[in-house]
Amino acid sequence: MAQSEGTLRDAAGLEALISRAAAQGKGLPPVEKWNPDFCGDLDMEIKADGTWFYMGTPIGRQPLVRLFSTVLRKDTDGKTYLVTPVERVGIRVEDAHFLAVELNVSGEGDEQVMTFRTNVGDIVEAGADNPLRFVIDSRNGGLKPYLLVRGRLEALLARPVMYELVSYGEDVEIDGKSMFAVRSKGEIFPIMHSGELKEQSL
Repeated sequence: MAQSEGTLRDAAGLEALISRAAAQGKGLPPVEKWNPDFCGDLDMEIKADGTWFYMGTPIGRQPLVRLFSTVLRKDTDGKTYLVTPVERVGIRVEDAHFLAVELNVSGEGDEQVMTFRTNVGDIVEAGADNPLRFVIDSRNGGLKPYLLVRGRLEALLARPVMYELVSYGEDVEIDGKSMFAVRSKGEIFPIMHSGELKEQSL
């Protein structure tokens, strides 16, 4: 399908299409099971702060953003798509697909559970199926924690959430090395070597 023939449909038309996809059943649409043809790239981007843009303009309607988020899929080619039963269109992602904006911690020790809420309403408990990973920002040396939400889609922890998460950190010995780490659902997620913590710019 040529882009001029409707791949880059207007937002209202795309919303209607995704509404039909979302209506396939309760819960999240089974995007991992759909294998439609690639229909080109859409002028849509998810910025690092979680804001969605369409044709250079922020999408101000949160229900529409939530709808788009339910049909996101990141494939093995490293690219992110909006996927429906009838088409697959590429979009741009500046950093992560979602932003984790709230953290709730319950229990202690091995019983501790870290539950996150994303900017589009996903509720995710960190654990074996939804691990946390930590990288150092090459630009400023700051810590950037990510949470796997589903498939290959991740949420970047917002700055206040990151600081709250770090407050639950503890020194844990892993493979004979002292690591600063957090726990959730019986899993240990190492953040960095304990000795590096004082030097780290959070």
